[in-house]
Amino acid sequence: MNNKIINSRPPHFLTRLIAAMLLLIAGLSLAACLSTTTPSEAPATLLPTPPAEVEPETLAAAYPPPDAAYPGPVETPADIASAAYPAAPSASPPDISPAATTSGESAATIGDAVYAPWVGIGQPTAAPATTTTTTVPPTATATPAATAPPTATEATALGALPTPISVVDFAAIRADLSAQGKQLAYNKIGFHVTFLEDRDELDPYMQRLDSEGVPFFLKSVDNAEPVYRAQELMKRSGVPHILVYRSTQYDVPDYSMDPIAAAEAYWELEKAIWPPELDPGLIWFETMNELDKTRSEWLAQFSLRTAQLALRDGYKWAAFGWASGEPEPDDWTSPAMLDLLKLIAENPDRLAIALHEYSYVADDIGHQFPYKVGRFMELFRVADEHGIPRPTVLITEWGWTYDHIPPEPLAMEHVAWAARLYGAYPQVLGAAIWNLGKIDGALTPLNEEVQGLVDNMLAISLDSAFSAPIPPEQTALDPGLFPPPGH
Repeated sequence: MNNKIINSRPPHFLTRLIAAMLLLIAGLSLAACLSTTTPSEAPATLLPTPPAEVEPETLAAAYPPPDAAYPGPVETPADIASAAYPAAPSASPPDISPAATTSGESAATIGDAVYAPWVGIGQPTAAPATTTTTTVPPTATATPAATAPPTATEATALGALPTPISVVDFAAIRADLSAQGKQLAYNKIGFHVTFLEDRDELDPYMQRLDSEGVPFFLKSVDNAEPVYRAQELMKRSGVPHILVYRSTQYDVPDYSMDPIAAAEAYWELEKAIWPPELDPGLIWFETMNELDKTRSEWLAQFSLRTAQLALRDGYKWAAFGWASGEPEPDDWTSPAMLDLLKLIAENPDRLAIALHEYSYVADDIGHQFPYKVGRFMELFRVADEHGIPRPTVLITEWGWTYDHIPPEPLAMEHVAWAARLYGAYPQVLGAAIWNLGKIDGALTPLNEEVQGLVDNMLAISLDSAFSAPIPPEQTALDPGLFPPPGH
């Protein structure tokens, strides 16, 4: 590289140097002699060779190309399998330390409409002569009725919500209902969550309801963090949120075994994977998912033994997780099943039946009601016929279809109807909308659709009240009391 640079100098530089040396020698000596100097014989007074310039190609190679600093886009599968939950990721467990978040990215932007349906609190006692339903404004931009501005404290609590929510006076409503021989029921519709790409879509919702003393229903699968955060809120506030956790590692027991032996082995497997940060005395443990309904008697024996083990070990446990439309009504009447229902009735705060209720039709939540959504009525009917108190029920999956929900405001009209239905039956503790988060490890359009409901779900929980009879009075098992929207 140096020779290249020296040889590239102009030739007149050496000519001038030789001439200067000849003049100096001529003045000092009498003999003139001609001297020829080559570059290698240049005196030490020459300036050092400058450093070589860095070639542009070398400089560019020292840095990554501009698009290498960020990962490329993640391809979402075109078809998501419709039968399985996402598997637990291999990444390290998420940070589960409590956060004090008061606002989040999930809040709708200023100007977005928040639909808050008005819901009557009276409980019908007979089928209405004509079908009436709660309707929604014809357009999302309809001008709302004038309301008093929120107080300073309320305005602060509203945080980033785009529209102030007029929180009902639950204490006054509770007193009025009590005078009528009824009890207050809150909105029982909550969320089914998996792995969230942004927990800020859920945390402000939970924190606001907790701060208002309003319980919410939340189920999380394979991810303990959401229910852990809700658990810590509940410990501090005392608000009785209904929280459910399930792992997908062992969805179905071994049907080839004796049901009692299978229950004992299965229970030990499930206990071993229970997240240690979760309090089994506060959070419901659901272990099974959408079982083989043709084995209902085997499952009844299996579940009866599991229920006994859960009571022994201090867990709150929910049996079955039947798919929507299952099991058949007669399956509740087998000897072991009736024994299970009696044990649950004796321990309503510790044991429950888990059901799934989907309409399987995206724009019709009441399709074939009550054979899919509302099927819990068959369970209650059997209990009533056998003189067994109605068992505790957790509807751990609820909604329309596996991968789609209707657009708003129709979705919230359906939610308001279901909230009134479930609110009338105190034994139904809540229902979880499917699904907020990833499915099969990928975010799908469903996640964005359900995320869009969060603000309106907060609104209906704060500005609506429902009612139920005070025991020993019970709501009649009459589907005609709850005509679905559009039916």
